[in-house]
Formats: sequence, C-alpha cells, structure tokens
Amino acid sequence: MILKKASLIIFLVLLIDQVSKIYVKTHFAMDEHISILGFDWARIHFTENKGAAWGFQLNDFLTFLSENQAKIILSLFRIVAISGIGYWLYKSINENASKILIVAVSMIFAGAIGNIIDSVFYGVLFEESSRLTHNIAGFASGNGYSTLFHGRVVDMLYFPMWSGNLPDWLPFWGGKYFTFFNAIFNVADFAISCGVGLLIVFNKHVFPKG
Repeated sequence: MILKKASLIIFLVLLIDQVSKIYVKTHFAMDEHISILGFDWARIHFTENKGAAWGFQLNDFLTFLSENQAKIILSLFRIVAISGIGYWLYKSINENASKILIVAVSMIFAGAIGNIIDSVFYGVLFEESSRLTHNIAGFASGNGYSTLFHGRVVDMLYFPMWSGNLPDWLPFWGGKYFTFFNAIFNVADFAISCGVGLLIVFNKHVFPKG
C-alpha cells in the first residue's frame, strides 16, 4: 500500500510539474507574466535558468568552471543524486519506515526528476525562448535550442509579497531595496522544499534514535 502511495505522489508531482512547464514554455514569451486570481503578489512569470533550484548556477560559486562545464557537472550530479534518493526511498519502503519519511523522500525524488528532465531533454525538444525577440517557443521540428544535457529549467511561480526599502538600522542591508519573496521557482522546486521541510520539522519522528 505504501508503495502505491509513494508512486502516486511521484506521478502527481511529475505530472503537474511537466504539464505546467510545457504549457508555460509554449504559451508565454520570456519574462511574460500574469497575476494569479488578480493578486499582484502572486504571478505566473516565465523565465528559464541554467542552474540548480531557485536559479542558482554552479559556476556562480566555482568561478573557475565555464558555464558549459558547470552545466554538465550539475546534470551528472543530479543523476547521481536521483539514484541515491531512489535507493533511499526503495530501502525506506522495504524497511517499513515512517510514512512521513516516505512521503518526504517521494517528494524530493519526484522534484529532482522533474528538473533533470528539463536539463537533459528540453534543449532538444523545444525552440528558443528569447528575451530579444519575445517569441513564444514551440516544440522543435528539427534541432532544438541546445543539445542533450544543456537544456534550461523552466520556472514560473513568483510571489513578490512585499517590496520596499529596508530600515537603515538593519546591518548589511539597511536602506537597500528588497523584495520578499524574490525567487522564481517551479513545482519541482516546491516539492523538493516541502520534502526537505517535512524531514526538518519531523526529524525526531522520521529519524528515531536507537
């Protein structure tokens, strides 16, 4: 029964993640956005990133790497990580581990797969979405916008709940303009974050001592 629940979680996360990404990729121009239910602080905002979750890139930290090298390393790391997470999930199910642990790992596993699909395949499956031409991309009839393992992750969820200048007395950031929450992310990122959050909040339950 728990295997069926884990499989359902993985299937639903992947389905919602990929359907939302494909729809936005093929119906929005780059940086096009619409409000959600009329709220200015909740938007669908199409962008793409070449890096990890929340738009970070490996070569931002390891500056000696080229963008191409960073992309390949990140994609390979994701594949290794997915294999490890998959084994963790398989072992947890076989050992009848905590249901919360299995739910959390299933969400992390599904989210990781969702983003690796973009990184590996989207470059050959889709046309370019350009900030210069503001075109709406479609499925590639020939060559895509890049090669295998060089696809960009589609992001679209944006919740800028508050923007303004921070108080001057605040260390480091005082007086600077700040937006909370400024990251643009996707369903896969959200699933990973929820899974990690469950592990943190319920760590004593999912990782009992002894």
